[in-house]
Amino acid sequence: MRIGIDFDNTIVSYDTLFHKVAVEQGTIPAQTPPTKLAVRDHLRAIGKEDVWTEMQGYVYGARMDEAEAYPGVLEFLRWARGNAIAVAIVSHKTRHPFIGRKYDLHQAAGRWIETHLVENTQKLVLAGNVFFELTKEDKLRRIAAEGCDWFIDDLPEILLAEAFPPAAQRILFDPEAHHASETVLTRMSGWGEIRRYFENLCTPSR
Repeated sequence: MRIGIDFDNTIVSYDTLFHKVAVEQGTIPAQTPPTKLAVRDHLRAIGKEDVWTEMQGYVYGARMDEAEAYPGVLEFLRWARGNAIAVAIVSHKTRHPFIGRKYDLHQAAGRWIETHLVENTQKLVLAGNVFFELTKEDKLRRIAAEGCDWFIDDLPEILLAEAFPPAAQRILFDPEAHHASETVLTRMSGWGEIRRYFENLCTPSR
């Protein structure tokens, strides 16, 4: 069994960090809900799309180490390792931000994985199983090339893409129920639920 997992907003939660940075920069009222989408929506509503775009580069680059893993991610990865289940991280992101300083976003994300997805100095995902692609199309090709039996992503557009490998089962990670009306995909709200799903798959029927 080989499980592929998206990175941004699937393994990593940016809600607290985006709110923190936006308050530091004075671009949102402090009472704005502490979510990435609330920060984005506020900045767009006041015509500050360029501020939002530059903030993303800053967060994903200079401040990446402060981002948090979603609750249950480490437990899931420990379970997978303990059951000899291969895990690959497949993400798509530009190498550098569109505007602002030219942080290496791939390098920053790779460092985050090396320092956060570990247990007793042991990596929970090996470097050879981590892939940052430049486009969605490249990401879909990588999912196929890696032979993923399942793929977990927060974006329905990836999972429902025409080029998505038909042999792979699809799980939509939707902790905030943004896609509650989605009926085609298997939708899960957290990593505890995902782990239990795979535990049941791996438990021999009696």
